[in-house]
Amino acid sequence: MDRWTWHSVGAGVGARPWIRRALPAGAALGLALALGGVDTPGAQAPGRTIYMAAVEMKGGTQQDKEPYPAAALPAGGGYLKNPPNASGRWEVSTYQWSPGTIVAREGESVTLEIVGVNGDEHPATIPGHVESFKVKRGEIARVTFTAGKPGIYPVICTKHLPSMQGTLVVLPK
Repeated sequence: MDRWTWHSVGAGVGARPWIRRALPAGAALGLALALGGVDTPGAQAPGRTIYMAAVEMKGGTQQDKEPYPAAALPAGGGYLKNPPNASGRWEVSTYQWSPGTIVAREGESVTLEIVGVNGDEHPATIPGHVESFKVKRGEIARVTFTAGKPGIYPVICTKHLPSMQGTLVVLPK
C-alpha cells in the first residue's frame, strides 16, 4: 500500500502515533471553542454582537463650482448646512447610524456595540426594545436587549432628528 493513502496518514490502522493523539485533542479544542467553552476575561455576553458607529457624513464645495442651495433642510439637529465662508466654500453634513439597518431574530439576545465617532453625544432609543441609551464621542456604548415581536423598529437619536434614524428588523423565529 502506498504510504500516502488515507490509511497511512489518517487516524486509522497504521497511522503515525502523533496523528492518533493530535486528532482527538484538536477535535476537543474545536468543539470547546465552537460551544463557547472557553471563558476569558472581558468575553461578550451570550448572544450576538452587532458593531455600529455614530457618524457624521460631510461634503462641501466652492460656490463658483456649485451654487449654494437656497432651499432649507428639514428642521432638527440631523442636517447642517453652512453658508459659503469668505473663500466661497460651503458645506453640508448629516448624522447617521452605521450600519443603518440591523437584523435580529425574535427571541435572540443582541448586544449593540456602538462607538461614537462624531457628535458629542447621541441620546437614543429603540421603541419597544430599549427605553434609552447614550452614545458619546470616543466611547463605546453597549446596549443589550432581547429581540421582541417580529417587525420593523426605529433606532432613533433624539438629538439629531430627522436624519439619525436607523432600523431594527426583527424576523420571526
